[in-house]
Formats: sequence, C-alpha cells, structure tokens
Amino acid sequence: MSDVPGAPADLLRSLTRAERLLSRRLGAVLADDGLTIEAWRVLCLLADGQGHPMSEVSAEASLPPGTLTKLVDQLVDQNLVFRRVDALDRRRIRAYLTARGRREHERLDQRVRASLAELGAPEGADLINQLDDLIGRLDPARHRDRADTVGSH
Repeated sequence: MSDVPGAPADLLRSLTRAERLLSRRLGAVLADDGLTIEAWRVLCLLADGQGHPMSEVSAEASLPPGTLTKLVDQLVDQNLVFRRVDALDRRRIRAYLTARGRREHERLDQRVRASLAELGAPEGADLINQLDDLIGRLDPARHRDRADTVGSH
C-alpha cells in the first residue's frame, strides 16, 4: 500500500485483513452450531447479564436496526435471547440472554478460545487494550458513554 512502513493505509489494511481472517476462522467454529459472527457478537454483548437496549445492541454488533431485529427474532426462536420492556423507559426494549443462552455462550466461548489458542497467539489482552484506546481516540463520545456505563454498575 505504501512505501513508508506504518503509514495510515498500512494500519487500515492490516486491521481489515485481521478482522476478515478472524471472522472467517470464528465463523467456521460457530457454523457447527448454526450461528453467525453477528449472532456471536450479540450473545457476547448480552453475556454480562445487564440487558441492553436494542439500539445499543445494534450499534455494538454493527448491524442496522432491521437486520438486528431479524437476528434477535431468530435467537428468540432458538431460546437463546428474550426481550423485555425497559422498566425505566417503557418505549425501549431490552434484550437478555436466557438461561440456555448463557450456557450456550459459555460453551461456545470455550470453543472460540480453543480455536484461537491453536494459533499459538496470546489471549490478546494487550492488543484489545490498544485497540480500545484507538477506538476511544477515534470516537471520544462513544468511549465516554461506555466508561459511564461501566462506572455505573
């Protein structure tokens, strides 16, 4: 891409390539259970047990609202997710994992971790922290919102 190592184009290319390869690898692991990467992202977000507004799930899963609704409908049909009206704001719908959804998330999380361990790669905490820092600098409002949410629990 560039003659200068570390150029912005190289960063974008490397991040894009890594995301595609990781998605392909994890997609193959999840396909055995009939799940997609998008479904996995939703399950991972909901695994904290807090319940999340559909608008937040849509943003975190990088899915348009209509697509997310169809996906969550499928997860509800599989008894992995349920929806409830938000107790504080009756206009909002919150999504949660069912008991079965929690068990499936734990089981799949072990399979995903095993697949990543086969690569001989470390857990990735340092890389995740660096990427979260980059995301925070690129999208300061979102970073503040997440910090407020984490600090309020």
